[in-house]
Amino acid sequence: MIKYILPVAVAITCAAGPAWSQTPLSLEEAVTIGIERNFLVQASRNDAEIANNSNTWGNAGRYPDVNATINLNNGFNNNQNPASFLLELTALNSGISPGVEAAWVLYGGRRVRIAKDQFDRLEEQAQGNVRQTVETTIEDIMLSYYQAVIQQEQLQVRAEVLRLSRERLEYQRTRREFGQTSTFDVLQTQDAYLNDSTSFLVQQTNVANAMRNLYRAIGEDNPGAGYTLSDRLPLEAVEYDLNDLRNRMLTSNQALFNLRMNRELAGLQTRVQESFRKPTLSLRSGVSYTLSQNIFANGVFANGEERDLGGIRNTNLNMLLNLTASYNLFDGGVRKLNVQNARIQEMSAQFQVEGLRRNLLAQLDNTFEMYNNQKQVVTLSNSLVDNARRNIEIAEERFRGGLISFFDYRSIQLSYLNATQTRLNALFNLKTTETELLRLSGSLLR
Repeated sequence: MIKYILPVAVAITCAAGPAWSQTPLSLEEAVTIGIERNFLVQASRNDAEIANNSNTWGNAGRYPDVNATINLNNGFNNNQNPASFLLELTALNSGISPGVEAAWVLYGGRRVRIAKDQFDRLEEQAQGNVRQTVETTIEDIMLSYYQAVIQQEQLQVRAEVLRLSRERLEYQRTRREFGQTSTFDVLQTQDAYLNDSTSFLVQQTNVANAMRNLYRAIGEDNPGAGYTLSDRLPLEAVEYDLNDLRNRMLTSNQALFNLRMNRELAGLQTRVQESFRKPTLSLRSGVSYTLSQNIFANGVFANGEERDLGGIRNTNLNMLLNLTASYNLFDGGVRKLNVQNARIQEMSAQFQVEGLRRNLLAQLDNTFEMYNNQKQVVTLSNSLVDNARRNIEIAEERFRGGLISFFDYRSIQLSYLNATQTRLNALFNLKTTETELLRLSGSLLR
């Protein structure tokens, strides 16, 4: 059975090598592709465009409202009056009345200025939503990319362990042919080789799943796109200053920025409600022109004479210029209540800002401490891997010299495998924590 297993092992081990025909994909390229393809980012950009289009003085009500009208009037009249000298009158008339009218609020408690400020804040908030969505997308892509890198690194470790197991199996088989070992030892070596082969195949599935998650994060619908990851996890950790991170967070954190925009909008809404307590001054002007004509008229007089009265045309020109000032003397306390409610909402918005600020500071402190701990774990795990690699080299020599048993060698081999996996997990946790630090401090977009 061994002669059939060994070729399979060679094929599996070769599968762990790089696919040179694939397209290399760096982390920066993955982020760029993912942002452009992400539907939530596109939707938030559309919302920002709408907010930008709406931010005009005309939409705020600064300019007059001008309307043009035209009326076409037609009528038929049949009047019979026995008491009149004109006993009966039948007429058909038609008329046209074009006009232009303008209405302009000259003063409304500065509501126009306040409305423009509201549109400014809404546009800033929409841009903040775009940045927050992009940040979330970047974080998702980075973690998916790092996870795929980790799984590929673990696959290489599994391939290395599998290669060592295959060499041990070939070595034990050769020794058995010369009568230097028993079938039991060969079977134990073969059992270890089969376990390593199974673990390798399982790890291949983990790599495929991690790549699918990365494809989802970057919006790649083709599962056979054939990307190969060109970046690796950096072994050197970046040093960060906690005070610098705090200052950057207070000024650049997108969630905190959006809540501050909500607070400013709530303050502007209070000013809007207060403006209704002030008088309103408006101007209304217009001009209209009417042209009417009796197309024909036929009358019957008291003496019985019937006569064609012919057509009659008349015109009328009207112009107006009105200035109106109004002030609400009593509304049952509605304006006062609206102002009170707006101030309460403004206070609630301020509480939300302070609450989020406090929570973010706590999260930043905890994440910073976790990041420093992870740096130490990475340093220790690197030393652990170096020791494990040296141990397995020594164990290889001693095993070939018959100084240690296969079980001792296998134990050292598994220790090396566990050490490398511990180091990879520590590196991934370090990058995850660092990404969270950058997100909290609003530095992912820098």
